Order: sequence, then structure tokens, then C-alpha cells
Amino acid sequence: MAKIKVLVTGACGKMGQEVVKAVLKDNDLTLVSAVDIRNVGKDIGSVLGGELLGVEVRGDLEEALHLDKPEVIVDFTIPMTILQNIQISLQAKVHAVVGTTGLSTQDLQEISDWCNTYGANVLVAPNFAIGALLMMRFAAEAAKYFPQVEIIELHHDQKLDAPSGTSIKTAEMIMNSRSESSKESIGEEKIKGVRGGEMGGIHLHSIRLPGLIAHQEVIFGGQGQTLTIRHDSLSRECFMPGVVFAVKNISRRPGLTYGLDQILF
Repeated sequence: MAKIKVLVTGACGKMGQEVVKAVLKDNDLTLVSAVDIRNVGKDIGSVLGGELLGVEVRGDLEEALHLDKPEVIVDFTIPMTILQNIQISLQAKVHAVVGTTGLSTQDLQEISDWCNTYGANVLVAPNFAIGALLMMRFAAEAAKYFPQVEIIELHHDQKLDAPSGTSIKTAEMIMNSRSESSKESIGEEKIKGVRGGEMGGIHLHSIRLPGLIAHQEVIFGGQGQTLTIRHDSLSRECFMPGVVFAVKNISRRPGLTYGLDQILF
């Protein structure tokens, strides 16, 4: 069986480098292109600190798609460029696996329309870690039995968006599993924003500190008890099995898929 040709954009970033390594290790995938605004012209192998791979970092996605002919792109870039990257890829009839967060509901609708127009598929995943997906699924189940819940998400201080895509997805799953919204909190904020942001009656709290990677707690409260569901990403390697799974399956998922759980479970 022919290997799936993969392009990684944001290839020189921390997540991008892990994706490149994961693609190189998998027998069903082949790295044909790497795109980044950094290290343009360098072999991606040298960027990784290893042997040369014969894949030169390109600075222009459209050029890379034309010259390297990938079947799937994996995007871990920044919120400001992700929509443009997706549209360019779909116009080239290339499927996209997207880990970049910060997309709104309106953005997702636009991506869905592009999929229908250009005939290629997109998977947008707020989180690729299997444990994080289970955390969200368990939270949705627990929400049926507890009246109140708050979400605390903790990330490294270089993350550009808040709250995280994972916390938003978790809140959406909790709301979908309930017959009614969370009760409105009582009391007054003496410092504006101290209770966090609110989504459907659920308070979301974002923490950004050096030393963190990606972590989330979902804390439920009921009569005389609490339940805490927590997931910790201790290294970026934990996301790679999910990324590879998505790359291998995206061609069989027509249109837009939001969340890796939609094809994993």
C-alpha cells in the first residue's frame, strides 16, 4: 500500500517538530514537505538536530503544495494564519488535520463551506491526546449527575489564545449532555473577571505559566461532595498517536470533523 504523503506546516515549532518526528517514524506515512517562516532553505533534518532528510523548509504554503504534492497537511501554526492555510490547502484538494486552536463557531462554518466547495476534508481537533479526549467524555457523563461545574485549564505562557480549545469543547460537551444549563452563580466580583469567563453558565479559568504544557481540571460540585476529572500532558509526544491516527483517517471523513473523538470512539 502506498504511503500517505504528508506536509507539516509550522514544522519548526515545538509541536511541529514532534509531528515531523512522528511522521518519520510511521511506516504508513512519508514526509514530503515542511513549511515554516523560520529556517527557510534548511533541511528539516538539521532543524531537528539529526541527519539530513532531503526535505527543505519552505516559507510559502502554496508553493509547497504545488511542488511537493502532499495528500494531507498537518497544521500547528498560529490563530492568525490558520484560516488562510486551510483555504489554500482545500483549494489544492489537500486534506487538512488542524491542531491550531482559536477558531470560532463562525470560522468552523466557513471551513465546512470550503470543504463542500473544494471537495477536500478537514479535521479540527482542540486536543489530540487520548487521555484528554477521555477526560472530556467522562466530564460529559458526570454532568448528568452534578448541578454545578467549573473548568480550569493550564497552559505554557507562550499559548496565544484563551480559553483553550479543549476547555471550550469540554463546556460544549457538558452543555449538550444536560437538559438544563448550570445555575447562575451568586455573589459579586470585587475584581472584574476573577470568576473567569462564562459559557452556558459554566465558568472557565485560564492559567498561563512557564513550566506547564497542557493541563485541565473539570470540577463538579453536588450536595456534600465534589468530583474532579483531570488530565495532564507531560510532554508533547502524548499528542502524536492522535495526530497520526487523524492523518490516516481524514480521507474517509467527508467535510469538516470537529474533534478527534468523532472518529476515534
